[in-house]
Amino acid sequence: MTAQAAFAQSNKGCSDAPVLKERGQREVFCGLTGIVWLHRKIQDAFFLVVGSRTCAHLIQSAAGVMIFAEPRFATAIMEERDLAGLADANDELDRIVGQLLERRPDIKLLFLVGSCPSEVIKLDLSRSAERLSARHSPAVRVLNYSGSGIETTFTQGEDACLASLVPELALESADSDKSLLVVGALADVVEDQFRRLFDSLGIGPVAFLPPRRSSELPSVGPHTRYLLAQPFLGDTARALEERGAKRLNAPFPLGAEGTTAWLRAAADAWGIDGDRFEAVVEAPRTRARKALEPHRFRLANKRIFFFPDSQLEIPLARFVSSELGMNPLEVGTPYLHREHLGSELAQLRSDIVLSEGQDVEKQLDRCRTSSPDLVVCGLGLANPLEAEGIATKWSIELLFTPIQGYEQAGDLAELFARPLVRRTKLEV
Repeated sequence: MTAQAAFAQSNKGCSDAPVLKERGQREVFCGLTGIVWLHRKIQDAFFLVVGSRTCAHLIQSAAGVMIFAEPRFATAIMEERDLAGLADANDELDRIVGQLLERRPDIKLLFLVGSCPSEVIKLDLSRSAERLSARHSPAVRVLNYSGSGIETTFTQGEDACLASLVPELALESADSDKSLLVVGALADVVEDQFRRLFDSLGIGPVAFLPPRRSSELPSVGPHTRYLLAQPFLGDTARALEERGAKRLNAPFPLGAEGTTAWLRAAADAWGIDGDRFEAVVEAPRTRARKALEPHRFRLANKRIFFFPDSQLEIPLARFVSSELGMNPLEVGTPYLHREHLGSELAQLRSDIVLSEGQDVEKQLDRCRTSSPDLVVCGLGLANPLEAEGIATKWSIELLFTPIQGYEQAGDLAELFARPLVRRTKLEV
């Protein structure tokens, strides 16, 4: 029995805790935001948003790309004529894609990304992708997914993108050896660190989804075991399991202990001896624990409140409570996937308030009443709360920053410590 399994049996934590489900006004970004980190990951892909000028401004502002740069994203702006049906949107899209591919021959994978405007007028981007893929193959593969902000939260853009890739994965051969697939966009430096650890443990072959290049898409099938690196990939996980892949149950690789348990799940699946596992992880785990010490001293016993935004909230709450000694008061998340988050919930105190969805006014009232030392929330709530004297951390920063793995544990802890350090300096 692993230490993780033993802990879960002795203390179920929040596993069976009631969940406060709210459906009201929400404060979230839309799924187009995922393009900001995805376009950096898949180096020969391009993301073409079919949307409005507002969509273009959002992506441009979020990515911080200057106008003379050559980013791997753009917006096909829908004008009033398109919305009124006075122009054939499909003809216009074909023309824009043709111009784009002529100008950028380096593009090998093109995503047509749906938005609120394109979905409102019922523009069928799946048929457009099929038509354009047939026209431009084999040089370019064209796929589509929805980045609409209607009834979604912003990290679901990555989930929709990766789910659209799954049908493109080759089926593994019947005599294939067992393989490991790590699912979720990771910074290249984090991916390289995990590759070295898996190699040292003797686990492999190992592939990552998304890959760095579209030509490196892995095969998948009944011999595939996969680890989720992000907690918001429900649709992608479902699509992989429909192809026969099996999920390894594990917490997410945040902090020294989260990363160890995540790696342990793969080691157990490969039958790696406990002594060998400890020999491989001892040095990086020790470095991670040492990096956490000064932040734990600063953050221990501080009260923290999570607004629902990124779906990272529950793994982050586990990290700050078990590894930094903080006291989560309420942990809100847009969607609660109990199966994928079971290992995390078991390590949270049973008296923590869990909430799913959002009614922002009610949650703001609960937040003010609980008087937290730190609030993790979206940009739309951060400035008003700061004006009320409450320290905040932007949840989106936790998506833009490499936080997974041993070597990033100290950086992750610093993200929570920084707002409190800044406030202390301002008070002096």
